[in-house]
Amino acid sequence: MKRTIIAILVVFALWFFMFSPWTASLINFWVAMSISALVLIRMSCASVKDFLHQFNFSVKEVTLGLVSAAALYGIFYLGNYLSTAWFDFAKPQIGSIYTLKAGTNPYVIGILLIALIAPAEEIFWRGFIQRAIGVKYGDWIAFFTTTLIYAFVHIWSFNFMLIMAALVCGAFWGLLFIYNKKNITALIISHAVWDVMVFIVVPIV
Repeated sequence: MKRTIIAILVVFALWFFMFSPWTASLINFWVAMSISALVLIRMSCASVKDFLHQFNFSVKEVTLGLVSAAALYGIFYLGNYLSTAWFDFAKPQIGSIYTLKAGTNPYVIGILLIALIAPAEEIFWRGFIQRAIGVKYGDWIAFFTTTLIYAFVHIWSFNFMLIMAALVCGAFWGLLFIYNKKNITALIISHAVWDVMVFIVVPIV
């Protein structure tokens, strides 16, 4: 568990530099996110035994990944409609998330999301953190703990909508991880496709 705790603290530091109002303007978000993704993968590879055994590519995994990405997009579409109707602060906060795209070619963002960032997050959060906590404390404690931490690392943004979005995504992919018997191939596909859909192809604003 020592490695798990250290890894989580490292992520808190990385997310601080990317999202905090004191440091975010000093860096290029996509460069920082890409470097952070490489760090996540490195920590995961060093900490997970039989690392490659959690990948199982098949038609079923691809289908599950695509269907779950579409389902999560639908959840966010409805969530956006309700939150902007109920809360005055929702629309500006959601809009501020999309400002992260400014100044960067959307094709570059899409490639980074698909090839690096989404896979790294699933490898780390579900493949490493949720798996490690689950071995020691059981699947459901691991699910709730990982979901809360995944949301909480975004606290540095001081953006309630972003934190809630991370909470929903963390819960969704955490449940999928349990359902899919801890195989993360479908999760990576789901995360990558959802990222590109919601951020590039059909933004929810």
